[in-house]
Amino acid sequence: MPTRRDFLILGAGAGAVLTVTAPAFAHDAHGHAKSVTAITEVFGDGVRLTAVAIEYNGTVKGEALSAGSFAVESRTVTGAFTSTSADPADRAAEGPFVIVTLSPEDVNAPLAVKTGGPQGNGGPGNGGNGGPGGPGGKGGPGQAGDIPSYDTTYPPASATVLQSGPVALVSGHVMEGSATPFETTKVENLIVDDFRQLEFNDPETGKLLRYNLFVPKDYDPARRYPLVLFMHDAGATSDVTRTTLFQGLGAICWASPADQAARPAFVLAPQFAEIIADDDSKTSDALDATINLIRALAGEYSIDTDRLYTTGQSGGCMMSIAMNIKYPEFFAASFLVAGQWDPELVRPMVKAKLWILVSQDDSKAFPGQNAITEVLEAEGAKISRATWDARWTAGEFRAAFDAIDAEASPINYVTFAPGTVIPEGETGAGASGHRNTWRVAYTIEPIREWIFRQSKA
Repeated sequence: MPTRRDFLILGAGAGAVLTVTAPAFAHDAHGHAKSVTAITEVFGDGVRLTAVAIEYNGTVKGEALSAGSFAVESRTVTGAFTSTSADPADRAAEGPFVIVTLSPEDVNAPLAVKTGGPQGNGGPGNGGNGGPGGPGGKGGPGQAGDIPSYDTTYPPASATVLQSGPVALVSGHVMEGSATPFETTKVENLIVDDFRQLEFNDPETGKLLRYNLFVPKDYDPARRYPLVLFMHDAGATSDVTRTTLFQGLGAICWASPADQAARPAFVLAPQFAEIIADDDSKTSDALDATINLIRALAGEYSIDTDRLYTTGQSGGCMMSIAMNIKYPEFFAASFLVAGQWDPELVRPMVKAKLWILVSQDDSKAFPGQNAITEVLEAEGAKISRATWDARWTAGEFRAAFDAIDAEASPINYVTFAPGTVIPEGETGAGASGHRNTWRVAYTIEPIREWIFRQSKA
């Protein structure tokens, strides 16, 4: 991973043997780069800068391209290929764009910046409704309706790039390297940019609700589409609308090109500026405002109200539970990740279709969901249980899913085995077992498939 000093030395060394030293943005007949775009991708633990797209004035020959022709300051270059656009998905044998891929494991790949605000036990900086060990915790993130100190920001991605080696064009011209580095001037946030940022003024509660909405590509009003509601944890509480999209996969996964090709759907991701659910099993009036927003969207778009789904992590999971209690006939199914609620209040959920996922390292959500499922089972609900390893491959998750799915229970309760959600080299102290549950949860495609199979009809 070249440092600033190494990067400058590389540029100076290249300049000693290069025949072209014009700025990389020069517009000439030979096709020097005219723009550079930073490309970000969202992972289970948040957004990262994973590539840069260099647009040239000519068509680049892909077969002659070498990753060694490029360097990105303080980053590890892992590859280079040609594309017809700045989107890596448009990879082609030749094209005006060169995609330079970067290691997502670089220490400075993540884009989240902690602002240094107060972070008490269980506060937003510790993963939301969950301090050490899980939801709640002494101190907690606050009471429902409280506006916490926002402690995380996501500045626009940027990079400094050097074309240090040759790039061949289809025309036969070879652009030799340059000693002049250049900066990215654009950003493309994969999938995130496909969401619209909007506001809803709820006439019933008087509440202003900021939200992100994904509308299926090639939307056809003659069809009826399901809708997935994702609600973030308290750690993503913010008045910046796209925060919930950057913090992890909870909203992004349903809107990916692969998921949309298999299961076209609307995805709704509200951005709450307040604590929406607390450890006293109370919610803010964002609950009713969000339900009213869904009703309004169903009046505006062709949304199948028999196929409305809710999911959320930590505080968002708790809000999903509260919605199912207050509006037991509203959602066709729910994916509940790392949350808890007062078990004495959950009886209205006995007929709900639920997929519940917690880590056994989560000292609040794990016993909390044990208590909830015991109450529901006592009320007559059929519940299947299993313990999974959060380190499994996609194939292993699929096999484990098939086993529990064969039992055909309306409620599935899966726990991650102790220690398996904790990334290698990280401690399991504090809220790590809590937060890392959703780092993995939304990567498991069979669960998403199961959700879409459910219907009220």
